[in-house]
Amino acid sequence: MSWTDERVETLKKMWGEGQSASQIAKELGGVTRNAVIGKVHRLGLSNRTGGATSAKPVAKEKAASKAAPKARSKVEVAAPETPPKPVHIRRQIIPAGQPLPPQPSANEISPEALASVREVEKTAKKIGLMELTERTCKWPIGDPATDEFWFCGLAVKAGKPYCEAHVSVAFQPMSSRRDRRR
Repeated sequence: MSWTDERVETLKKMWGEGQSASQIAKELGGVTRNAVIGKVHRLGLSNRTGGATSAKPVAKEKAASKAAPKARSKVEVAAPETPPKPVHIRRQIIPAGQPLPPQPSANEISPEALASVREVEKTAKKIGLMELTERTCKWPIGDPATDEFWFCGLAVKAGKPYCEAHVSVAFQPMSSRRDRRR
């Protein structure tokens, strides 16, 4: 289907009369509603001027307001509300060797385990991501955005991804987790 001058004139006439894109497409035949909308925009007709649908409600409204004063409803008077802006919380990354902030599971980690972790981190191999294997501790240490980020790299505990010290901090006994839920 091509847009002949006759079809374009029909489109302009019907659009000016306030006909919908679906009605125009049906009248023209062989064209979709979306094709009509696209042509309307390409022709710059998107703002309807004096169409049948836009003039009548205004005239009725003016006539009604002259006949009897209308009480304003709360909806008309209320100012438009703007939705609140989303708040983005950015969590701080604690560098290696710094004390951890209080955490829900921190209550269950013994001070001895934390001291053990600090000692182990002093003797860690400090390996990079590409050096990790199934036998190296994958505990991340430091800020990933800096050059001082590394992984522990010590020998892992059997069946776990971390060394003995990091396993003691990462994994909690089942009974402790059950107690915490109550």
